[in-house]
Amino acid sequence: MAKAKIKFTYTDYLQLPEDKRYELIEGEFSMVPSPNYLHQVISKRLFRALDDYVRNLELGEVLYAPLDIILSEENVLQPDILFISKERAAIIIDKNIHGAPDLVIEILSPSTMEKDRGLKQKLYAKFGVREYWLVDPDKKIIEVMTLGERGFESTEVYQEGDLLKSPLLKRISITVSEIF
Repeated sequence: MAKAKIKFTYTDYLQLPEDKRYELIEGEFSMVPSPNYLHQVISKRLFRALDDYVRNLELGEVLYAPLDIILSEENVLQPDILFISKERAAIIIDKNIHGAPDLVIEILSPSTMEKDRGLKQKLYAKFGVREYWLVDPDKKIIEVMTLGERGFESTEVYQEGDLLKSPLLKRISITVSEIF
């Protein structure tokens, strides 16, 4: 007997229990595991560095998970950290974000690495995220990618001792050693 190919939507997503984190990717639900201690430390440090820079220059908003980013009715993601420029602040509503952030940061873990480097990276590109950072706690590197015609293109891979620069946030300078 053939199974029906059903795609779930944001309306279905809203009916899930609130005690767990989920994402909706291409109409399929995916449970997001709770981050570990190192992930949270890295997230906190990156958020602080970005938020201080963005607030001081009044560039927009830096936010962090859990927060629903609605890219489409069948794609609802929860990136670890995101930036939305003040020019695009209209995508921020009370409950969530309706549209692609300018910058998305994902902190890799063994359970999310394949999805963050694969399907989620393609979705962020498809819906117009301008810059994407992948943070690898094991290798202590941060890869900065910018959106090109065929998806994200690696701009630079930063490691301990380097000063991270962002094509999007022109004057930001983050000491990678302070993140890890």
